[in-house]
Amino acid sequence: MKHFSIRLIILLIAAPMVALMQAQTHYESNFTIGAKGGVTLSMASFSPTVQQSMLKGMILGATFRYVEERNFGVIAEVNLEQRGWQEDFEEAPYNYSRTLTYIQVPLLTHIYFGSTKFHGFFNAGPEFAYMIGESTSANFDVHNYAELPDFPMVNRSNEQLSMPIKNKFDYGISVGAGAEYFLRRNHSLVLEGRFYFGLGNMFGASKSDVFAASRGMSVQISLGYNFRVM
Repeated sequence: MKHFSIRLIILLIAAPMVALMQAQTHYESNFTIGAKGGVTLSMASFSPTVQQSMLKGMILGATFRYVEERNFGVIAEVNLEQRGWQEDFEEAPYNYSRTLTYIQVPLLTHIYFGSTKFHGFFNAGPEFAYMIGESTSANFDVHNYAELPDFPMVNRSNEQLSMPIKNKFDYGISVGAGAEYFLRRNHSLVLEGRFYFGLGNMFGASKSDVFAASRGMSVQISLGYNFRVM
């Protein structure tokens, strides 16, 4: 699985670059820079499963886009993103959430269609990230939860409540869709929804570890402003 994930990411990086190099000899290009901001809704894919609800966070960043005339381009971004997970204790009066802050760099294929005033588009490609901070919010002592009255212990994994993050580097696949409205030829507003699925584990994943998988995932909804520089 690990080798397959690495090959998939290499393919997603290489394919748009090769196609773009071939297209440059035929079509006029343009380059755009921009800024974006929005919200994230995230969870973590644990094995064994951990009961969760969506955790709300934020995303802020800069975008760089190189586009060919015939509906194709590539996008690179540098973003500050919050993602993590929020646990669901059902009827028990406890709450817990863990927010992880990442510097993330998506490298995306950009396919668009439409008129000179409006574009619809799809984005897809690999994403790399490094965790620069984390915070925990809980209404109980995460190191002494076993002593709490009525704390759910049966058929539930609780080790993740206080377990330190082992792997700060993360990587995965992002897929998005959205719309771009052109205020003028060189100015536009971009609305996008994007889904990220992590392929790296936050915690250790050996046979002796608690979790066989602990991968991040998030939904991002962002609004951006782009300026065409050439």
